[in-house]
Amino acid sequence: MKLPNKYGSVYKLSGKRRNPWAARKTVGWKQIPEKKKSYPIYKFIGYYATRAEALQALASYNEDPYDLHLDTITFEEVYEKWSAIHYETIKDCNGYKAAFKTSEPLHDMKFVEIKLDHLQQCADESGKNTPTLKTLKNLWGLMWDYAVIHEIVTPDKRDIIKYVDINKAGNPNAYNRKPFSKKEVKMLWDAQESNEYLSVVLILIYTGVRIGELLDLEKKDIHLDERWFYVKESKTESGIREVPIAEKVVPFFEYWMKKDCDHLICTPDEQPFKYRNYYDSYWIPLMLQLNMGKHVIKEDKKEPVYEGHRPHDTRHTCVSLLTEKKVDERIIQKIVGHKGQNVTQAVYTHLELPIKLEAINLI
Repeated sequence: MKLPNKYGSVYKLSGKRRNPWAARKTVGWKQIPEKKKSYPIYKFIGYYATRAEALQALASYNEDPYDLHLDTITFEEVYEKWSAIHYETIKDCNGYKAAFKTSEPLHDMKFVEIKLDHLQQCADESGKNTPTLKTLKNLWGLMWDYAVIHEIVTPDKRDIIKYVDINKAGNPNAYNRKPFSKKEVKMLWDAQESNEYLSVVLILIYTGVRIGELLDLEKKDIHLDERWFYVKESKTESGIREVPIAEKVVPFFEYWMKKDCDHLICTPDEQPFKYRNYYDSYWIPLMLQLNMGKHVIKEDKKEPVYEGHRPHDTRHTCVSLLTEKKVDERIIQKIVGHKGQNVTQAVYTHLELPIKLEAINLI
């Protein structure tokens, strides 16, 4: 059945696709004077599993062309919309097609709900090498550009792509970063009275600081009454920040503040920690005790190798918990001091402290 003139069209895309039926409408014409030709400019309405669904979408669009249900469009649908236009302008699109396949964990997610943490996890768990991950990041950048142009997301959401860290992702020698599960967090709470150093793990989870930042933290930089502390030394410039103290870990801060040491966290002899001492003598034994880690024998190693949660996993846990509570990713970045935070903004972080405190108390 032929559709009316200017109504739009529905057609089936080639290849194996989850949503092979496209609905589109001509919204203008592009003139090519030297060729004495003109080409239609299409507006793609969406991609659907059946022809009937595509026709229904086209009918709905003609009734109200501004009601595009942008808040329900998935990652895969945005990719289909973008690729239908972009692939006509490049010779080799195989790299981007492979990158889309690598993005499979995101395919069915609503585009507007995708956060930095989702993208980072996708990259971290991809097992791909750096050149491949650069293509992946380029694909996401182009897709987010498209999404901004077509008002699927706001312009500030485009910035999340530059914060995706691919320096370690995919490296076969890199550690597998895995947040603590809710069950594991509960186990830490249930066992925390049995060992004072379990409180350190919980402080790490509920502040999002790096282990080095916590071990270097001096009491003079802690403002317990106002519920924040100042990280003055960090591996990145954006790591210099004011960190909110969640109400549920205030008792732990009060406990360690009573120790006779300039630093918050100290050894049983009330001396500052060196990382290796803390990791080997306290972190690993605690993880083994709670079955959150184990020693394994590897053929190429003379001694058993520890496998399990590492201190940096607490940082991922904090980000995951905040993301789950739908905290704005810009606030998350300011709390944990992610790379890419604007240095100028850091000057005014004290003005945002109430917002950060409200956010951290959600988890």
